[in-house]
Amino acid sequence: MKHGRKVPKLQRDASHRKALLANLTCALIEHRRIRTTLAKAKALRPYAEKLVTLGKRGDLHARRLAVGTLHSKAMVKKLFEEIAVASKDRAGGYTRITKLGQRRSDSAPMAYIEWVDAYVPATVKEETVQPATAEAAA
Repeated sequence: MKHGRKVPKLQRDASHRKALLANLTCALIEHRRIRTTLAKAKALRPYAEKLVTLGKRGDLHARRLAVGTLHSKAMVKKLFEEIAVASKDRAGGYTRITKLGQRRSDSAPMAYIEWVDAYVPATVKEETVQPATAEAAA
């Protein structure tokens, strides 16, 4: 019987699925919003929210559990210092899924998944062009 088995398999074996969710979570922490398929976004939501709960705990054991899950100390540091701090007053529901429609190539339903509190819209960085000096031209 399938009682208590609600984990979406995403057509992958357990180790591949674990690596996929860890990589998606690292991308979500780094970029604060990612575009993925709806099934992957729905599978990612509880995984990422449990890590935010660890980040809100903030002790050494929680940090070590997060490093063991994400395999990236830099992402764990960002999770604990930025995202968990921004979500400290929220009791749950740290992520938001926004449906986008279907992908053109294979009609897979696409979605954005983003942090509710810590999302900062990406701004285009304007690079200042250095004028050529007379010494460089000579």
